[in-house]
Parts: sequence; C-alpha cells; structure tokens
Amino acid sequence: MGRRSPIIPARSLITFGLVLLIGCSIPPPLVERIKAAGELVVITRNSGTTLYEGPEGLTGFEYDLVQLFAKTLDVKPHFIIPKRFDDLLPRVINGDAHLAAAGLTVTPDRVSEIRFGPPYQEITQQVIYRQGNRRPRKIKDLIGGKLVVLAGSSHEEELLRLKASHPDLTWESRSDLESAELMQMVHNREIDYTVADSNEFAVSRRFMPNLGVAFDLTDPQPLAWAMAHAEDASLFNAMKDFFDRITEDGTLDQLIERYYGHIGRLNFVELQTFVKHFNNRLPKYEPFFKEAAEDTGIDWRLLAAIGYQESHWNPKAKSPTGVRGIMMLTLTTAKQMKIESRLDPRQSIIGGGKYLRYIEKKLPDRIQEPDRLWLTLAGYNVGFGHLEDARILTEHLGEDPDKWADVKKHLPKLSLKKWYSSLKHGYARGNEPVNYVDNIRAYSELLRWQLRKQAMLNEDTDNDEKTHALSIIPDAL
Repeated sequence: MGRRSPIIPARSLITFGLVLLIGCSIPPPLVERIKAAGELVVITRNSGTTLYEGPEGLTGFEYDLVQLFAKTLDVKPHFIIPKRFDDLLPRVINGDAHLAAAGLTVTPDRVSEIRFGPPYQEITQQVIYRQGNRRPRKIKDLIGGKLVVLAGSSHEEELLRLKASHPDLTWESRSDLESAELMQMVHNREIDYTVADSNEFAVSRRFMPNLGVAFDLTDPQPLAWAMAHAEDASLFNAMKDFFDRITEDGTLDQLIERYYGHIGRLNFVELQTFVKHFNNRLPKYEPFFKEAAEDTGIDWRLLAAIGYQESHWNPKAKSPTGVRGIMMLTLTTAKQMKIESRLDPRQSIIGGGKYLRYIEKKLPDRIQEPDRLWLTLAGYNVGFGHLEDARILTEHLGEDPDKWADVKKHLPKLSLKKWYSSLKHGYARGNEPVNYVDNIRAYSELLRWQLRKQAMLNEDTDNDEKTHALSIIPDAL
C-alpha cells in the first residue's frame, strides 16, 4: 500500500485559501470596479461633434452615447475635458480615465498604444481652404502655404506619413486650439489651410459659409472609443455588447440622425441669403415671434426658423396652391386658428404657432423629444393625416413609428402608388416634409448662431475672446 496523504482540517484549508487570496491580491474585473465606484470616467473634447453646452445643459453626439453606455452599467458618467487635444490619449493610458469618447480616428500608430472599441462612424480627413482663394488639389499644392493642424491628431499623423514622399511639406502643430477654431482661422484668412474630419467640417461650415473642401486627404476611416490595454477585457466586452445592441435596435442610427441628419442642407447662396434677411427682415417681426412664443410655449427661434423656411420672412408671400403670409397658412387653417388676415404678419405668426401646438397635441403622449418636435414639424407641413399614414406604414414595415429617423425613411413612399393606394389619406408629396424638417433644423441652428454672434459682438470684450467664442459650435436643435 502506498503512503496515505495527510488529512488537513477544514479550518486550516479555509485559512490557507484566504492567505492565497490576500497574497495574490487579485482585483475584481474593471467593469465590476466601475460599478462599485458608481462612476464611469470619460475624457472627451468640447466641440460640436462630441460634447457642448446646449440650451438645456450638456449635449452632443458623444455625450449622448456615453450617457447610454453608463446607463447599461448602472453608473453615472464623469466627464474630463483636457485643455490640450494631445493630452487625451496619454491620460487614458496613464489611468486618469476609463475611456476616451472624443471622435477619435482609429490609426495604425494609435492602435500600437491604445485599445479601440467597435467603430460607430466613418469620417474622411479633408483639407480645408477659404473659397475665393486658390484651391489646392493635391498634397504638393499645400507646399508654401500656411498649414496648421491639431498637435497629436490623426491629421498630423497622416501629414507625417505623407512627408516621406513630399519632403518639402511643412505645417504648424497647435495644441492650444480645437478643430473648429482652426477652421475659423482659415475663414478669417489668418492661415491658408487646415485639416478637419468630414463630420466636423460639415457641422462648422454652416456658420462659416466661405469654407470649402480642397480635397480628401484620406479614404474613409473609422471612429471609435479608446481605452488602455487593461489587465482584463471586461470593459471592452461591455463596450462591444453595447455597440452591438444599439446598432441592431436602431438607436445608433437615430443618434446619427439627431446630430447629422440635417447637416449639409444649405449651400453657400442659401447661407448668405439667410444672413442678409436676418439683418434686414427679422428685426421687424421678432416681437411677433416672441409674442407667439409666450402664447404657445414654443421657442420663438423655432417659430422664426419655420417662418423663414415658409416665406423667408416675407409677409406677402403666396404659393401656387394658395397658402399665404409669413407662416404660409392655408385658408382652412387660418379659419381654424381664428386668423382674419393671413397677410397680417402678427396674425400669421401667432396663427402658425397655434397650429404647430395643435399638431403637437395630437401626437401620442409616449413620443419623446426631440422626435416629438420633428414629427410635429412634418405634420405641420404635410398634414397630420398623412403623417399618421407614414407612421402606420413605418410600423407595418417593422420600424418604430415614434422615431423620426424611421418615419423619415418611409415618408417618401406616400408619393408611390404601391404604398399610398392602401393608406387612408392617399397620395402626398412625401419628400417635402423630410426636406422641410431638415431645413428648419438647419435654419434654427443658424439663427441661434447669428443671435449668439450678435450678442457677443455687442459685448465689451476684447477681440481674442470674441474670436475664440465665435468659433465654438452653437446650440443644436
């Protein structure tokens, strides 16, 4: 018989196990530590594509994404905004934040230093110049001009790569500015060129209409969140599950629609025309828009944006179908709102505000903002009956009738017999409400920007403060 193994008492086994656990000091997974602390620390940027202060507090595409992700972890997000762009990734690597959600491009150099989550958008790096100046069409055309980019950015990384084949290419790297501020410098003729991501250029160009894209510097590149190479993959896996879910259920598409769906609606001439009418026409009617806002509880700037889309603030406007006035009311709508003269600016504006609120109240209470507003605007344009047809069709096709991003896709079907023949209210020009809503969103943002710019220029601040302030992207609708 072999030697019997010694019997170790149960109490000794427990003591031995505790010693092993204490000696090894095995920490719980990162996600569990985040949940225990109740806080997800996120480093980001103050820009129109990430996080900024809107009329009701902080907002932005990345801000909303982080809020949704933190909710899945049952924690609160804590945002850090460094003074320098090139501090973003080093601070994640050093452990100051759990992740960076800052519209970061996935590049080979960055992948060697940090771990990226799933891609959620694609952008193209673009060379930005001021229209009216000589347009560069390739890299060698930038040589000799004043090119300035963000230090530590993917733009600088791409330029360093290109310098190998264009040794005379030079540029200045700035760590004290944001991308919007560099574009503002191009617009103000302080520099010749900069490089910007296509989404940031699209957001900024509405407020700097003289900017143009000279050429694409890269092919499309993915954006993703970044985190340090951790001792475990729990945060990465949670991030992957989150993006898989919001991609599958349409939440990601709805967020992209919210922040980018109306971008690029206005061309150079439309932007310039708006500024002219803002200065010459709006001051006469602003008191009426504010009066209508008091009556209805609707933001006067939104009402003014509707009035501009309808008539360019022309009280004598008339369409071939017979709608008239600043808010282009039909005769039936005017009577319903008890408006005696559609050509009277005050009556037209107040009637338009009342009718907008009338449409909004007919929507189901479960529909939340901002979808509620956008669906209301669509109903104001095409009629509530046609809007309901589009919502019914959206639900029939397996999508959400309470989300503008889904209804927007199916409204154009109202002009196709295959679809409208089975709907209660029949044919409608379904593309029109889609364009209508997108234009009003664009005009509303532009109006807020012009009002903010006007207020800042009237303040007794020095020129440097004005230049910086006016480069920040305004409130989004």
